Formats: sequence, C-alpha cells, structure tokens
Amino acid sequence: MTIISHRYEFVYLFDVANGNPNGDPDAGNLPRLDPETNRGLVTDVSLKRKIRNFVTLDKEGAPGYAIYMQEKAILNQQHQKAWEALSISPDAKDGYKKLPKDEAKAREITAWMCHNFFDVRTFGAVMTTGVNAGQVRGPVQMAFASSIEPVLPLEVSITRMAVTTEKEAESQSGDNRTMGRKHILPYGLYRAHGFVSAKLAERTGFSEDDLQLLWQALINMFEHDRSAARGEMAARKLIIFEHDHPMGNAPAHVLFDAVKVERTGDTDPPARSFADYRVSIDRTALPPAGVIVKELL
Repeated sequence: MTIISHRYEFVYLFDVANGNPNGDPDAGNLPRLDPETNRGLVTDVSLKRKIRNFVTLDKEGAPGYAIYMQEKAILNQQHQKAWEALSISPDAKDGYKKLPKDEAKAREITAWMCHNFFDVRTFGAVMTTGVNAGQVRGPVQMAFASSIEPVLPLEVSITRMAVTTEKEAESQSGDNRTMGRKHILPYGLYRAHGFVSAKLAERTGFSEDDLQLLWQALINMFEHDRSAARGEMAARKLIIFEHDHPMGNAPAHVLFDAVKVERTGDTDPPARSFADYRVSIDRTALPPAGVIVKELL
C-alpha cells in the first residue's frame, strides 16, 4: 500500500432534522450545547465512532480493517493478539506490562496493531494498559462540530402502549400507556474541521486506500446510522484542501477561514433545511500555489 505523501485539511458540513445528533449523558441526553452561545455541539468521539461503524460494515472481515475501539471490546485481548501473532514471549518479571527490551520487537508489536486495525493507524491509540502494545499518534484528527447558528432543543412527550411485567399491567387497570420524553432539534447545520498529517501517516502506515475510505465514510456514514433519535442526518458538504508538500503549504486556519456558510435570505426566520444556507469558498484568500481545493459533496 502507498503511504500518503500530502497533507490535507477538510471542512465537513452535516445536518439533523427532528433528531438528536449527540446526546449529553450529563444532561439527561439533551443535545449537546455551548451554554454561552446555544450553538449545538457534536464531539469528535461521536464522529469517529460513526467512521468506525461504517468501516466495520464496508470492510467486514477484510484483512487490515479490524476495529480496535468497538463496543464491549477487551483491549488487553486486542493487544495480546499482536504478541501472539509475532511469537514474542512476555518478560519473565513484568509479563506483558512492558514492551520487549529489544526495540525492534517493541516496534513490531506496535506496527502489527497499526497494520491490522484501521482505527489505530488512522486515529492513533494509547495501548499501554495491562498488556502493552505501545502508543501511536494518528494522522487523522477531528475537532468538535459546532452548529452554524444557535439551536433550540425541544422535549417531546411520547407514549408506550406495552408494559414490561404482569404486575405493571394489572396496576394500570387495563391502561397500558406509559409516558416518556424525547429530546430533538427541529433543525441544525453543523460544521467540523479535520486534519490529515502525511508525516504521522509514515509512522502508522495510513495509505492512499485508507484515505479514500475515510472520505467514503464521511460521505456515507449517516446512511448506516439511522435510529429513532437520528432518523434524518445527512452529510451535506465535504471540502478538502490538499497540499502538494507533506508539511503543508499554508496554515490550516487560513484555509478554513476561506469557507463561508451564510444564510440565503435577507430575513432570519429559523432555518429548517440545508437550502436555507449558502456555502462558498473565497479562493482569493487561498495561497496562489501549493493547495488544491476539492469538493466531494
């Protein structure tokens, strides 16, 4: 596989309609908010989770595309697979707690994890728990997504017609309805920034194929993440800045500032669709050479 040789940044726009894009467990699963601005937030962890889930579905069983950080995964067992696959024996005193003193063998263990787990070579991982497999900085990082405008969470009452036990059914005298609450946003357009480092890719083996899979995941991951809380989420724009040098040709913030998201109308009623916004790229603000702009959506 060919390791990427160019640096990238990207602007990612996605929206939600009548749903909860990222509930906050510390606030009763309300949509996450910046309390000072009331702009919605979606964590980088949430977005990476969806990328992992897409890769799991798209590359199911394919060598080199296992997912390290998955639900109910026992991480020490994941680490031990590397030791066993390379036939490296644990230290007589420290066992698996420390990497082998032979640096070549230690690097082999970490490299095995990068080669076999897509998310390790993409996002990096700290694998220094009870079974030590080293740690790596991933070439792909994402920031929190923030809504373009303030959002207004709604609490919607819902009913359930069924009950869970016979005792509960009897106590309700034939009325099986129970009440619940559901938190939604009528509409929100979110913007996230991402970074891809060619120099860090050299350390993990992140390849051109992996990069294309990342773009594919960002475009399609919401199509396979439907739920009662996230029925209508969609990727709307993926704007990629490709540098012709592995160290880059311009600061990331300069490129991000060139992407403008504005309301289309002269008045400002609450936005209810992506059509209420206009996305533009100020190409005069970009460097005259060394950076290519691509729009995949």
